[in-house]
Amino acid sequence: MRQHLLSISLLTASFLTFGLTACNDDSSNVAPVQLRKSIDYSSLKDTATYANAFVDDKGAKTVDLTTGSNRLLIFRAINTYNSTAVSTLTPVDANVLKNMFANSSAPFSGTYAALNSSGVQLRSVTASSLADAEKERQTIEAAFTSMATASKSVSATAAEGKAGKLGTYLVDEKGIEWAQIIQKSLIGGFQLDYIGNVLLSDKNLSADNTVLVAGKNYTQLEQNWDEIFGILTVNSVYGSKATATSSGESFLGSYIWEYNKDGFAKIHPALLKGRAAIVNNDATTLKAQATLIRQEMEKAVAAAALGYLGKWKTNGTNDAARAHAIGEGLGFIYSLRFAKLNGGDAAFSDGILNPLVYSAPNGFWGLTNAKIDAASAAIKTKFNITN
Repeated sequence: MRQHLLSISLLTASFLTFGLTACNDDSSNVAPVQLRKSIDYSSLKDTATYANAFVDDKGAKTVDLTTGSNRLLIFRAINTYNSTAVSTLTPVDANVLKNMFANSSAPFSGTYAALNSSGVQLRSVTASSLADAEKERQTIEAAFTSMATASKSVSATAAEGKAGKLGTYLVDEKGIEWAQIIQKSLIGGFQLDYIGNVLLSDKNLSADNTVLVAGKNYTQLEQNWDEIFGILTVNSVYGSKATATSSGESFLGSYIWEYNKDGFAKIHPALLKGRAAIVNNDATTLKAQATLIRQEMEKAVAAAALGYLGKWKTNGTNDAARAHAIGEGLGFIYSLRFAKLNGGDAAFSDGILNPLVYSAPNGFWGLTNAKIDAASAAIKTKFNITN
């Protein structure tokens, strides 16, 4: 009898074990929670307004561009403040620029005043994909100091060894236009890196998409993707204001149009399709759109670096135009360190920048065709550019 009961117990235990194993196996195949109705990708129109294209099952919008849009406004405010040196012949203050960068000590005024209480900044997200992010942030802050120092001579006429205005452009004693270097460096360190290497990283593409963020009508993954749109454009449809002579965009969004027109036309559809893929829990399609966006951004930045090196050569003896071109070019070459899909890093960028300008005692004034050609060749090789 005892043996009979023992056999029954063992048999029961076997069934329980099998049942638990079977349940565990089945749970691994359960589809992830989908909060919204699926979106048919073919229903997405290339001209669809991004913010209105995504709603919950009750018709309420799930897109919030505030965080990204405020970061872009901070970038615009920094750029606007730098431009006042020339427009008002008034020196800029490096501490004001640093406070704008970190959004500390209420540095914003006028149309930008609301940014003081926005709760976002650029400093913490600039170069944030890098282990040595702080080094890059300090490099940009050092550029603020160089900008402020040069601006003290804004009423003077620049010449080799002398800061001042070269034509309409403010340069330091080495002919370096720091306003352009700051702008183009932030295109790379903020926009290219934070969008491409952080928000579109595998880690952030795997953010939670099963529950709404507390008090919001979006998931964390939806918000990550929406922040990209806000950082890239102020327009409701990216690229919709482009004409034959203007992108209708600013900063990175503009340079994609200028230096990668094929890619420019692909960005808005990719942003729409990627957001729909998040709704559909379609990780494969989401990853494909993320990769496309990253590739087209990096292609534009590399082409812009080459383009401005070329403009130094084509402007002949026009020193003002050449200084302006190389200032933009230097900023874009710096930004190549964030083109990670193409193997860009600090060693690559610095290896071009130093022999080109920074190691020369007279900087811009010591440029030669040979230096420009060597820099261009290095970029073409790294980015597999043949023309």
